[in-house]
Order: sequence, then structure tokens, then C-alpha cells
Amino acid sequence: QVQLVDSGGGLVQGGDSLRLTCAASGGTFIRYHMGWFRQVPGKEREFVAAISWSGGSTYYSSSVKGRFTISRDNAKSAVYLQMNDLQPEDTAVYYCAATTRWLVTDLRYDYWGQGTQVTVSS
Repeated sequence: QVQLVDSGGGLVQGGDSLRLTCAASGGTFIRYHMGWFRQVPGKEREFVAAISWSGGSTYYSSSVKGRFTISRDNAKSAVYLQMNDLQPEDTAVYYCAATTRWLVTDLRYDYWGQGTQVTVSS
């Protein structure tokens, strides 16, 4: 059983940067591929980025590629999402998720964080 705690969200202006952190506990972190998703009220949760257990493979949605970077520190059991050049359309609740399968964009991850709100003003 893995517990995930998301943090780092906030209110920023367009063009600013934020770094989200997902801290994992209660499991063997290197067993898990990790993903970041986001959700706006009234809309489906959507994929943002994924990283393999070793960090050797990453994958991004087309809407964030080139602006966001996913990374992980297995020694600290943490995964990060560096978000640059934020835009109002990036406003959402961001969730990290863990899976033992390389699901990438599929929502069927095994464990989810509680979410952290990111709001970007124009």
C-alpha cells in the first residue's frame, strides 16, 4: 500500500513557474511508475506526464510538452512536476498517481494523491 501526498500548488500569474511535489510512503517506491494528471470541475481527469520507475522514460501530453518536466528522486521517494510558462488553461487540481504497470496515459493507476490546486491568472 502506497500513500501519496501532493503539494506545491498555488496561485500564479501567466508565464510564471511552479514545482509540484509528490511524496510517497508505505511502499517500495522503485516498483512504481509515476504519473501526473489534472482535473477541472465538470471535466474528466486528463493525463499530464508520466515517468518510468528508473526515470529513464518520460511521456507528456501534447498540451504541456516543452513547458513541463517530470522527474523523480528514488532516494527521497518523490516525484516532481516542474511547470514553466504557465497559462490560464493549466488551471486545475493536479494529482500524482502510482502504478506497477507502464500505463502512461491510462487512468487505471493503483494509487492517487489527494491533489493540489494550481490557479493561473491572466
